[in-house]
Amino acid sequence: MRAKKVTTEHSRCLKCHRPLRNPSPDGLGPKCRRKVRRATREEAAHPKWQVAKAAELLELGAVIPLRQNRIFLVVADDGTEVYRTAATGQCNCPAGLRSVRCYHAVAAHLLAA
Repeated sequence: MRAKKVTTEHSRCLKCHRPLRNPSPDGLGPKCRRKVRRATREEAAHPKWQVAKAAELLELGAVIPLRQNRIFLVVADDGTEVYRTAATGQCNCPAGLRSVRCYHAVAAHLLAA
């Protein structure tokens, strides 16, 4: 019996599922890799506590895409409220209504990227 060769290279992009012309060890195609890099650069512009709270929301599955990764429903910390948030930064939470960038918008932006 022949053993299967285990490889870490992917034949399809993990993000958009398009076939890759050149196998990629990270599993991303060139366009998706650029988007992820751009998002991580923009992530550095947010306070660290907002990025940590946004990552927690993503881990808990508290960010639900509604329309083509543009509009999201985001559950509040205590689980009693659900906010409608756009990846561009608009949110109907109390901070978002005061035009302050909230961690709900950061989570939506990270998920859209």
